[in-house]
Amino acid sequence: MSGKAEAEKVLRRFTDGYNDAYRKLDPALVDRVETGAPAEIARADLAAQRAVTPGGNPGYPPLVLDDARFTIPKMAGWPKFFVADTHSNRDQHRWLLVFTRADAGRPWKAAYLSLLNQGSVPEFALDKDGYAQAVPAKAETSEAPLAVRPTALSTAYTDFLRTGAGTVFAPGTSTTQIRAERAKLARTPTFWTEYIDTPEKAPGFPAPALRTKDGGALAFFTAHHRERRTAVAGVRPEVTDPRTKALLKGDLKQAVTYTRVSESAVRIPRTGPVVFLNRIDSLTEAKGE
Repeated sequence: MSGKAEAEKVLRRFTDGYNDAYRKLDPALVDRVETGAPAEIARADLAAQRAVTPGGNPGYPPLVLDDARFTIPKMAGWPKFFVADTHSNRDQHRWLLVFTRADAGRPWKAAYLSLLNQGSVPEFALDKDGYAQAVPAKAETSEAPLAVRPTALSTAYTDFLRTGAGTVFAPGTSTTQIRAERAKLARTPTFWTEYIDTPEKAPGFPAPALRTKDGGALAFFTAHHRERRTAVAGVRPEVTDPRTKALLKGDLKQAVTYTRVSESAVRIPRTGPVVFLNRIDSLTEAKGE
């Protein structure tokens, strides 16, 4: 990444490609500008919309991202990443996009999207030239310690969702509340539910992180979540949500398995629990049995 001028071109290429994909409702176009969780979400979204509107959506209102503030770390070797903090024409949040590039022969792609409230974007630690400090994938003796390595977040998170044990994450809507909601659905008069949470890691799902002024870091990570809902004898499961119905495969007789992907932005302190700033969770597959 040579600087702001190149970052602006990357952001413009992303919005052009994103809008093209949603006008044509073509999931294949997503992979040109997105990767990881955003690509999975967009492919599923476009497939569901195309099932209803196979001719595309030429009247799609284009996404506009402006007021862009770029945070670029100085990195030797590959892969590389940078963060674009933007305003969108969709809502009042700041849209944080993390762009990654695997090597010099491949294009920059959006690997994470997070929606943060105005004023909640952390202040990054910058050097005298304005470059940010990336947290290396492997610990280095010269760096200040963090409460948890960014590369360990996905495993720690899925372990917590499975067991409820540990103090890595602060209580909240993305942690303790999810477990409470799952407990309510574990067994009901008409169905029972099983959950499988799968951690993800690089190269397909890297966990980029930038140092913040307070000595901590802003990090991003991905996880997959499967929910198998089985109806009791004599009850046939139903799927009523239009998007879910469009993604549903198989023969829905007794059970349905939902596959979801989550992409999260968190603050990692030097000591203490990790705090979620944003978590986007979206259905990507549904299979009836």
